[in-house]
Amino acid sequence: MPDPYSQITEADPEILEIIIDALELRAADPQQVAMREAYFSWIGIEPKARILEGGCGTGAVARHLAKINSSCEVVGLDLSPRFIQKAKELSDGFSNLRFEEGDALSLPFDNASFDVVVFHTCLCHVPGAEMALAEAYRVLRPGGKLAVFDGDYASTTFAIGDHDPLEQCANAAISAFVHDRWFVRKLPRLVRAAGFAAERFDSHGYLQSASPDYLLSLLGRGADALVGWNQIDASMASALKNEARRRAEAGEFFGFIGFASLIASRA
Repeated sequence: MPDPYSQITEADPEILEIIIDALELRAADPQQVAMREAYFSWIGIEPKARILEGGCGTGAVARHLAKINSSCEVVGLDLSPRFIQKAKELSDGFSNLRFEEGDALSLPFDNASFDVVVFHTCLCHVPGAEMALAEAYRVLRPGGKLAVFDGDYASTTFAIGDHDPLEQCANAAISAFVHDRWFVRKLPRLVRAAGFAAERFDSHGYLQSASPDYLLSLLGRGADALVGWNQIDASMASALKNEARRRAEAGEFFGFIGFASLIASRA
């Protein structure tokens, strides 16, 4: 099953709405907010900077950037008309934020026209991510900053023991929704190849146990993917979801994804 993000303009409308809900649910999680604030602070965004977020989805990260950098202009770009429509709906009241349809592999902007480019949980979904990095280099001014934040999705787990059936939901969810689960481990090499000088590369652990709303939704998408691949039937998927909810209610749920951020500068 191909990653729907990598073919987002062809995705079924029902899948798009599921992704929209998941993006906003994850973005609102306090741990996710804290991770964003940490790596945002490491970029060193100057007042009145021009900031681009490539692959902005529903615009949650662009909204955060616009809120904490009120003197800056923030532009969110995404290939999906539905995502851009939703991003515009949710950004009402931000005078320093706008959204455009466009492809991160061929940015519709002039050379050296931005001070900061951000890719937040975007490039793991992009076949040919090195092209997006090359485009980021092109549109950044000399001395401009690149910030990439993505999941180390090979680390995703729901297991609390050997042969835990919920682990199959983790594997299926990542197979179904991520183009390259190993992407973040290749990131320093790709950034150097694009001409950037890496400044820092940091890990961010994301653990949900109590009230694991986002990871329960990811687990559910994994169970549904297994049904779609005819590996289990709907009753088994329901049983797996029920077991996950039981663990959460009993304080026994464990869900983890490692994330990493990389800050780099353009020569």
